[in-house]
Amino acid sequence: MVQEGVVPFLFVEGGYNQRLDIIADPDIPKGKTIWIFDQTDMIEVKQRFNGWACFGGNVPASLLKAGTPAEVVDYVKGLVDNVAGDGGFILSTGAVLDDAQAENLHAMIETGKEFGKY
Repeated sequence: MVQEGVVPFLFVEGGYNQRLDIIADPDIPKGKTIWIFDQTDMIEVKQRFNGWACFGGNVPASLLKAGTPAEVVDYVKGLVDNVAGDGGFILSTGAVLDDAQAENLHAMIETGKEFGKY
């Protein structure tokens, strides 16, 4: 697929902390895939994927449903501070947002705009 110009966009549902070495396959060409994680340690993802593939996700749908805007801001700032600094990170949720609170989604987007510049 990659040789035909397709950019695979992979959603990694659940936690993949123990499988990151398996999915970060050196046979996949550098810079040709996008990975969105659901419940995986993003610092570990950055260590294995930085410079190899774009990655993102991990903003919990439960936080966007039941959290407060301040909690969302803190979470997003933490992601940006820990994994976004040198490119390749995509701010995204880890799952479908069927029931997110509008103010929490706005907090995620605005925080990304404010702090996610590099």
